[in-house]
Amino acid sequence: MDEKITPLKSILDAYKDGTSSLDETLEQVNAAFFERAADVTVDHDRSRRTGAPEVIYGEHKTPEQILRAYNALRARGDNVLVTRVQKEKFEAIESEIIDAKFHDTAKAITLKTSPDAIVSTKIAIVTAGTSDSSVAEEAAVTCEFYGNPVIRISDVGVAGIHRLLSRMDELREAKVLVVVAGMEGALPSVVGGLVDKPVIAVPTSVGYGASFGGVAALLGMLNSCASGVAVVNIDNGFGAGFLASQINHL
Repeated sequence: MDEKITPLKSILDAYKDGTSSLDETLEQVNAAFFERAADVTVDHDRSRRTGAPEVIYGEHKTPEQILRAYNALRARGDNVLVTRVQKEKFEAIESEIIDAKFHDTAKAITLKTSPDAIVSTKIAIVTAGTSDSSVAEEAAVTCEFYGNPVIRISDVGVAGIHRLLSRMDELREAKVLVVVAGMEGALPSVVGGLVDKPVIAVPTSVGYGASFGGVAALLGMLNSCASGVAVVNIDNGFGAGFLASQINHL
């Protein structure tokens, strides 16, 4: 039997055996699916449905809200990933989550209480410029959190294409590539024309006025003439990393 079903089966067995009352059973069944912690409701059933526990989006949460969600997941023995956490928010709760790790560039918090299945195939995280590092590291940390070896290839944008071409062996070593670029967003098209693997393009909000906060890069990537290029939302390093992990685990 699937080990993710076992807790619910144990609850129902206890009711069947008479060791748990109806009210206790209903409370435990509800807790197996979700948990309310003040104004935070944590989806505990997500791991069973999708294979991964809920991820906490921290950008617009208070430190206290992040901590409540973190503790709810940690108490269940889940691995915990919190994205978009400003350093000052982490520092406000650091003393209460001393077993977690803060990734400054990625603005992420991770806690690994149990290992994920490690795969041997690799994911390449490719960035056009160092200005894209925060988004790229969010993708890289996400990939590593889910048990994927990561190749980091940074600052290889199309303004100096020879920099990218000098890394071809590493590009072709990867099973899936996440390509992060701002400005006009041309890099994923170039990479897509050089490799026979899926390319996940991530537009960033890096650029001057007419980049429109990443919209120019987004439209450029959506209109890529290279086959095998898919696009996530602007600055969505987590979404790209999660999808890359799913592909890499297939």
